[in-house]
Amino acid sequence: MSRMGDVLAGFHTTWEFESDSVLIRHERGIRTPKLFSALGERRVPLGAIAGVTLTPGKRGTVVLRVEPRPGADPLMEAAAGQLKEGCDPYRLVLPADKETLAEYYADELRAQLTHSGPAEEFLVAAPEVPLQFKAYDGKASFDGKTVHFRWFWTGASSAKWKAGDQSFPVAELSGVEWRSPEVFEGHLRLLRRDSADGRPAQADQDPAAVVFGLGYGPVHESLPFAAAVLAAVRKSGPVAAVPAAAPRRDPADIAERIRHLGELHKAGLVTDEEFSVKKAELLAEL
Repeated sequence: MSRMGDVLAGFHTTWEFESDSVLIRHERGIRTPKLFSALGERRVPLGAIAGVTLTPGKRGTVVLRVEPRPGADPLMEAAAGQLKEGCDPYRLVLPADKETLAEYYADELRAQLTHSGPAEEFLVAAPEVPLQFKAYDGKASFDGKTVHFRWFWTGASSAKWKAGDQSFPVAELSGVEWRSPEVFEGHLRLLRRDSADGRPAQADQDPAAVVFGLGYGPVHESLPFAAAVLAAVRKSGPVAAVPAAAPRRDPADIAERIRHLGELHKAGLVTDEEFSVKKAELLAEL
């Protein structure tokens, strides 16, 4: 490839090109997306890359992006397509006057790519443990071997209080379901090998899930956590890939959620527009 150690610096992010990988360094700073700051430095082996694109960006910029192979990066597997463009860790945003240089590196990278299709194992390292974050109804922590949920009396449902604080050894899990806190009913759910079909439909009733909310379980904390758990689960055995889409629900359940949404709206916690959008989302699930 290009000379080892060649560096291409963009906004908030720098790529260093090495003989067998691209070292992506994310700056830490007030203007840097929080997810980038949390990720810090990540090495992406060339074997984890499926393709390279260079496209016009916003306001006089160009965007160099490497496309990770499906299954190569636990972070992107956990995200399941829910990350906003500005939080995509595989985008390098550059001033337009660096377009020619970016084209050079894009061509150099493409010439080195030999793999396509899904990867059989994670090739990009997962975020380092220990990790923890506060959800709306509890504190989640992960030490590399066991996930712990400790419930908050202010947010946890009676079902979770009755079940008590939870500990889940990685060996008992089959996968992780992460639904972005930036959408309605965001949550992190652990999928267990022994009860894949028996879990409650609602995350707030499931002792194997924590619920997000305004200021709780933000992407830069909960997604790296989900990725680390997913990577540990895969090391321990086959992992279940879970789409982000929510399952179809019982009409009575939908009615209850709409009633709850109405209470939030009446209390001024949800705007008219948010109420309309969320209500439409719920009705679409019938």
